[in-house]
Amino acid sequence: MQLPIKAILVFHAAARAGSIARAAEELSVTPSAVSQQIQVLEVQLGVALLTKAGRGIALTEAGERYFSMISGQMESIEQATATLRGFRSVTTLTVRATPTLSNKWLLPRLGHFLERHPDLELRLDGTNEPTDFNQELVDIELRHGDGRWPGLYVESIAEEQFYPVCSPDYAAANSLRPEEVLGHRLIHSVKSQAQWNSWFPLAGVTPEDRWRRVLFDRSHMAIDAAVRGMGIALESTLMMDEELQRGRLICPVIAPPEVRICTQWIVCPRDHLRQKKVRLFLEWLRTERDLWQTTYPSGAMPR
Repeated sequence: MQLPIKAILVFHAAARAGSIARAAEELSVTPSAVSQQIQVLEVQLGVALLTKAGRGIALTEAGERYFSMISGQMESIEQATATLRGFRSVTTLTVRATPTLSNKWLLPRLGHFLERHPDLELRLDGTNEPTDFNQELVDIELRHGDGRWPGLYVESIAEEQFYPVCSPDYAAANSLRPEEVLGHRLIHSVKSQAQWNSWFPLAGVTPEDRWRRVLFDRSHMAIDAAVRGMGIALESTLMMDEELQRGRLICPVIAPPEVRICTQWIVCPRDHLRQKKVRLFLEWLRTERDLWQTTYPSGAMPR
């Protein structure tokens, strides 16, 4: 079978743009031509790669996996081509971070970094997939996990505090005893390192029955669900910082147990630390981290 290079290029452009129309504009072809090439690729692979999402498109599970597998190679081709054309007049910093950290904490602060370093071109890659630094052109990663990755430079971003939270329209602050939480729908972020089944023993509560719950595979979805009044979530002050500061989330529990965990880490090969662009980003990140930590002294959180 002949490799459908053109179709792969078109799919990559559409997936990256999140829009058939924007991909068509980028490639200087019609939207129908983009759709046709993606259909060719889907037929050859035997799976659906894209699905409609409102006015745009979304990757299917197979499409998300395929996109992540080819992105490194596509970026290598793009950078090699741009280098030969003499277009690499700017310095590009590629940062990979989890979707929740990217959306909830990094992105609201990123403008400060761009203003401070206008000569840097930043690429932010939001994914949970760990970077293979031997294969992918990623300068630095902000990775979720336990911090144990031998052979790499690893530094904790911050010690996070986990609290039960909900919309102030759902329940008032300091209105529930820990055992009363069981009477509410509990929002779970299934990949979080802080889970309800661990929180209840810390709160001195022994659940007798199976509780009502709704589960999400991303913390940012669990946080948004709590803001929308779907129930009570157990989430990190780092991830829900903006919602707490704006009063969109509050802690409804009286004297909740203190849960403090490091779940987000700065990760990269040690030789990347010699790069000026990496050092500049880390200096900025640590400054923002230290400033953020002053918001939650001694286990306190906005009420």
